[in-house]
Order: sequence, then structure tokens, then C-alpha cells
Amino acid sequence: MRANASLSPDLQALQKRLEHEFSSPRLLQQALTHRSFSADHNERVEFLGDSVLNLAVAGLLYERLSELPEGDLSRVRANLVKQDTLHQLAVQLGLPALLRLGEGEAKSGGRKRPSILADALEAVIGAVYLDAGFDKASQLVRSLFSAVEINPHMQAIGKDPKTELQEWLQGRKMNLPIYRVVGTLGAAHKQTFDVECEISEYGRAERGIGGSRRAGEQAAAAAMLAYVKTLD
Repeated sequence: MRANASLSPDLQALQKRLEHEFSSPRLLQQALTHRSFSADHNERVEFLGDSVLNLAVAGLLYERLSELPEGDLSRVRANLVKQDTLHQLAVQLGLPALLRLGEGEAKSGGRKRPSILADALEAVIGAVYLDAGFDKASQLVRSLFSAVEINPHMQAIGKDPKTELQEWLQGRKMNLPIYRVVGTLGAAHKQTFDVECEISEYGRAERGIGGSRRAGEQAAAAAMLAYVKTLD
């Protein structure tokens, strides 16, 4: 029996849009599973997909914007992989109808929540990476961003705290910060994330809270940025 036969017609159609047939269909199902639905949810594969996405987009920008310096490339990338962009791409890919959500999350509008859809898209990218390797995942990322305008002027858009902190550290030849979710509060359909941002050279960590992991990371980065700027 082909692995594809174990997937529903809707997920088989998604595979066609992804231009990838999974050898392990479970990976695709897991990528679309929110923590409110099952313990076998998508957060770990989303974590992996986030890194794959950033590397694939970095390679794309290195080719297309060959004249831009590193700092501006980082800013363009940050604007391409931000939640709003990923949310739009997830909708275009048809992910809202395919998400597996707990009853409470579904009733509270989880299928339309930008943070859930952005995370699901990253999880799908991570699932393709696990199933077929980086080249296939990078091919998917390039396909997803093929209709997104990419130009040098994007670097003029204001920097978010994570990007600004990264550039501050890179400018001083320091390691990038480490982000960890140290706690979650509230029901599965209305959680807040307590995130820690650590800079190893200083032996210091700052924390932030947000309605999604991304928002928590940005809050923690903002707190750390406020601290490091006192050192200049």
C-alpha cells in the first residue's frame, strides 16, 4: 500500500500544492496538529521548521540581493519570515481548513488565528525537511515566496526587537541569544507564553510574556535589548 493512501483526500490535495508526497504521512498530520488537539502536536517540528525557513530564506536573499550588506539582509529576512507574511502564505496554501484543533480552540476562532497558522506553516516546512531533506524543504520555501515581492527597500522597514538584538550582538562578534519557553498559562485555546532570552557571554536572561511563542520571544528580546543598551 502506498503511504499516500493513508491520507485523507484533503491532505492528498495539500501534498500536490506542496509538490511533495510524504514517505511518512504521519509527519504531515503532526504538522497540522495543535497542542489543544493532541499530545502529539506540532511544536517540536515547528521549532525545526523555523530554522529551516530562516536558512532557506537567507539563501534566497543572498542570491537575489547580492549588493546588500549583512545587516540589511537580516532585516529583509525578518520582514519576510514575520508572522503576518507566514499567516498569509498559510491561508493561500489552504491550511486553515486542515488544522486539527481541540474543541475549545476551534470554537474560539483558532483556524483564523495568525500565530497558529504561521506556526503550522513552519511545522509543514519542518515536516518536509524531516521527510525528504533540506533541498526539498528549501524548494518548498522558494515556491511559497515566489509571489512575495522581495526588494532591497524592505530593509528600511522598522526592526523588531529580535532583529535589533541580533544585529547588536553580531556587531560585537557575540553569540546569538537563546530563547526558551519556560512556562505556559491558561487554557489550551487561550494560552500565554513565558519566554526566556539568554545571552551566554553575560550569563544573563530576561523574560517576556505574549499570547504566542513568537510574541513572548519578542517581549523577552525587548527586555534584553533594554538591558544591553545600558552597557554601551
